[in-house]
Amino acid sequence: MELNLMSKMGSYSEQDVIFLLKDLSSITIEKDTSEREKAIQSGVHYSEMLPIEYKPSPHYLTLFHESLDIYKQKVAMAVALVAEQIYEQKGKEIVLVSLARAGTPIGILIKRYLAFKYDINVPHYSISIIRGRGIDENAIRYILQQHEGADVQFVDGWTGKGAITKELTKSCSQFYEKYGIQLDDELAVVADPGFCSSLYGTREDFLIPSACLNSTVSGLVSRTVLNRRYVSESDFHGAKYYKELESEDMSNFYIDSIATQFEQIAQNVPTELALQKERYTKPDWSGLAGVERIQHDFQIESYHFIKPGVGETTRVLLRRVPWKILVKEKDSEHLQHIYLLAKERGVPIEVYEHMPYSCCGLIQPMGEDK
Repeated sequence: MELNLMSKMGSYSEQDVIFLLKDLSSITIEKDTSEREKAIQSGVHYSEMLPIEYKPSPHYLTLFHESLDIYKQKVAMAVALVAEQIYEQKGKEIVLVSLARAGTPIGILIKRYLAFKYDINVPHYSISIIRGRGIDENAIRYILQQHEGADVQFVDGWTGKGAITKELTKSCSQFYEKYGIQLDDELAVVADPGFCSSLYGTREDFLIPSACLNSTVSGLVSRTVLNRRYVSESDFHGAKYYKELESEDMSNFYIDSIATQFEQIAQNVPTELALQKERYTKPDWSGLAGVERIQHDFQIESYHFIKPGVGETTRVLLRRVPWKILVKEKDSEHLQHIYLLAKERGVPIEVYEHMPYSCCGLIQPMGEDK
């Protein structure tokens, strides 16, 4: 299996990350939000098409910059805490494998932190995992060929109800059955409000600013695609590289904004790490229990229509057809971008206190009037 590094994917430096994705930039595979939602709900897999990239309004971009300014130190601390745990468990012989695309900026930040703190340059790849379809085995095999004996650490941005966590565990089990190679299925995340990871920076459901934007904060890379019309059995999973959005790209600015905070937080990391270990509890999947409560209270047919947490709620507003948004506290100052997106799209907001998340997005079942 060969990787042509000449056809560079994404706007990040290859010193930060190498995307193991097939470039589908020349193919038109986007569908508008309503058409895509109908297709998904009628049984077409979401990975076979792409949403049209949301173009943020000037007001929304201002909110992104304000959010980054407010949360950059908090994100830096959460990155530091999860990076310290990874290093403590696995040492220097690790390969970071982030899950495209929300995991990519987090993987880069963990790599940058390890370089800052321990002066090591760990390999970092970004690969595809798709709910219901599994992880890209070709990408995993390529990584293992390049780094024999290395300890793979999977990385993502945050947890919602744990669907990707479960998908990763299932994929690692299948990989072992096929190839006899045991992969560590523990998913490292910056935020674990779903309580389904033991390797996290925080369990608070707060805004990770990279959730605010789509490709323009993720290296100009689309969601990943697994459509057999364009992606063969021997290919890596696909994605598009939106070079035409270069003038709007915030990807490297975002990374640099947070990485520059490492020096300022460094002296507090040992104390915060000790506190986190003291308060640690095993994953109890309480986030999923909260989702099931919402499903019952709002009489929602499928829990797939419930997207909990700030990151997932943002995604619902950017690329799905929302029914309503639930917020734990009325007029929370931490959810300004949620309120703005909901207003832009005419989506009602309802206070619902009985959940472990700060907010939750509910998807509109197509063909029904809720």
